[in-house]
Amino acid sequence: MPSSLTVDRHEDGVVLLTLALPDKRNAMTAELTAEWAETVSSLRGDRSVRCVVVTGAGKAFCAGGDVSWLASEPDATPADLRDRMLPFYTTWLGLRGLDVPSIAAVNGAAVGAGAALALSCDIRYAGAAATFTVPFAQLGMAAGMATTFLLPEVVGLAAARELLLTGRVVDAPEMLRLGLASAVYDDDVLVARALEHAGQVAAGAPVPQRFHKIALADGGHATFEDALRWEALAQPVTLATQDLQEGLRARAQKRRPVFTGR
Repeated sequence: MPSSLTVDRHEDGVVLLTLALPDKRNAMTAELTAEWAETVSSLRGDRSVRCVVVTGAGKAFCAGGDVSWLASEPDATPADLRDRMLPFYTTWLGLRGLDVPSIAAVNGAAVGAGAALALSCDIRYAGAAATFTVPFAQLGMAAGMATTFLLPEVVGLAAARELLLTGRVVDAPEMLRLGLASAVYDDDVLVARALEHAGQVAAGAPVPQRFHKIALADGGHATFEDALRWEALAQPVTLATQDLQEGLRARAQKRRPVFTGR
């Protein structure tokens, strides 16, 4: 039986995860959710990984949760549904908990929980055919997968209100304007360009990159003084690494550094 999630490891430490259920628009089925959980768990603590890229097979990034089971369980209680939904959320938001950066290559529609998956990544790039929508209320449900946190974190509170309350579809140019994407590329080169950017991330020294991800998580530092105190601890740690010496040597020798994470 073919896998619903493909994993491609590159020599530079970049890992490409492709949601591979194109006939279902890469909806988060039980099978795909289980494979995602196992794969993300395997990446946690793997020091060979420098950056993770997520995309979808076919014409959609991810159509969101497979909610067909809701119609088949009309008598389920809120407590029962919460017990089911919270593990689902935490599983799919697992990339956010990794200490390496992640990139979403949004190759088509990102809908609902699929949009939240893209939002959970540190960087997003969009294909020309990409769209973004969070139509939870239009389906009769409140938002899930931390959308009410992730969306304002990325686009700001005013834009988040408008997108969530209207549930309207945002195309690729507007994704760029709103900050939902850092760049828009032709569909046929999107993944290649995302991998190029991932290679740039992976080429940075691993310890500082992990510090950067942690420092900017959850909206970044609360105050200017918090940032100063954090950096006064984090930067000295990196100044004592072998990678710092390698970076200085590489600059003096006008070559690319080879960082080892030590």
